[in-house]
Amino acid sequence: MVKQGCWLDDVNCYDRYDECVERKENPDVFFCCCEGNMCNEKFHYSPEMIQTTSNPVPPKPDLFPTLLYSLIPVMAVAVILVISFWMYRRLKLSSPPLLVPSQDPGLMPPSPLLGQKPLQLLELKARGRFGCVWKAQLLNEHVAVKIFPVQNKQSWQNEYEMYSLSGMKHENILHFIGAEKRGNGVDIELWLITAYHEKGSLTDFLKANVVSWNELCLIAQTFVRGLAYLHEDIPSLKDGHKPAVAHRDIKSKNVLLKSDLTACIADFGLSLKFEAGKSTGDTHGQVGTRRYMAPEVLEGAISFQRDAFLRIDMYAAGLVLWELASRCTAADGPVDEFCLPFEEEAGLHLSLEDMQDVVVHKKLRPIFREHWLKHTGLAMLCETIEECWDHEAEARLSAGCVEERIISMQRNTNLIAPDDILSVVTMVTNLDFPPKESSL
Repeated sequence: MVKQGCWLDDVNCYDRYDECVERKENPDVFFCCCEGNMCNEKFHYSPEMIQTTSNPVPPKPDLFPTLLYSLIPVMAVAVILVISFWMYRRLKLSSPPLLVPSQDPGLMPPSPLLGQKPLQLLELKARGRFGCVWKAQLLNEHVAVKIFPVQNKQSWQNEYEMYSLSGMKHENILHFIGAEKRGNGVDIELWLITAYHEKGSLTDFLKANVVSWNELCLIAQTFVRGLAYLHEDIPSLKDGHKPAVAHRDIKSKNVLLKSDLTACIADFGLSLKFEAGKSTGDTHGQVGTRRYMAPEVLEGAISFQRDAFLRIDMYAAGLVLWELASRCTAADGPVDEFCLPFEEEAGLHLSLEDMQDVVVHKKLRPIFREHWLKHTGLAMLCETIEECWDHEAEARLSAGCVEERIISMQRNTNLIAPDDILSVVTMVTNLDFPPKESSL
């Protein structure tokens, strides 16, 4: 004990009344003080247990639960999509097509197993503005399948309705087998199933082949026969009334050739039917393929009457007959390479304005080669073609009249020996043609 006593005032002694206690740990000099009476009588050493405090480091958040909760919905959606796609593919591949059979009452009732027949696409044959055409296998026969995307539903629906009209079964109209819808939602495809003809369209055939006079007559006659039947209104069919139908897209691409070179008309996506007392619906006049548009169509000056639409078909039919004549070997002269109508006059890729200039303003038509006119039959055919594509619609021939003329041409030319052909050219106008039928 070095010193003990009373201090007058020391801030270190405040609030220490009971005893004198040194609480520092290991001091060099022990010191204590207190304020009570005789409080320093006894000295105590009681060091404090100083606890080192530090700011606790906040624990790092556990990201695993958050990540897990985020991934579970994503993975669940992915699994659902994969399972849905797998089930969709399985159903699409395993389920047979549900064919809608032709409703022509003249046909025998369709087999109840028609919808169970497997249909397999084999080869893409053509693409058009409304869809594509496939060669397909239906049991042991080949068929053609025309596939429309869903945005072209109207064309598919219209063509199906035309094929389903009473009396539409004809040897020169493409044979219809059935229709179906494939897929769901945005994947829907609309199919039309028809007979398949290996020779393809008249366009494709003429590009690769020339034709003899008899072959020309056969193709031309069966083509216009089909068109005449299409145009005809037949009220007396036992199965009902066949209305007149305007095709509205006649061209060589829509004329198919059978194995025996007879023709049949296809593609009724733009066709119109005419029934007494019924409207033709929302009809747009300027439709079809520009190259084959009649002058009144190019001008937008169409009378929305049945006869007007039938005459538009006849203008285009004249161009198809010209294509046939251009590849015929009957005349004594060179046969040109295949050319589309107006390809020489306006080019291969032409606009509506090009056609208006050539057909409406200049009134041009595809040319007849001079040596064609030296053949009796071709000369008569050229005269008939000119009356089909007359600028005045009312002056055009009917399809029935053209058919009769072609029959007459073939009959008359077959009576003439080849050596005598040139000697009778001047007599062409004296041959008896069937009367002209401009009133349709």
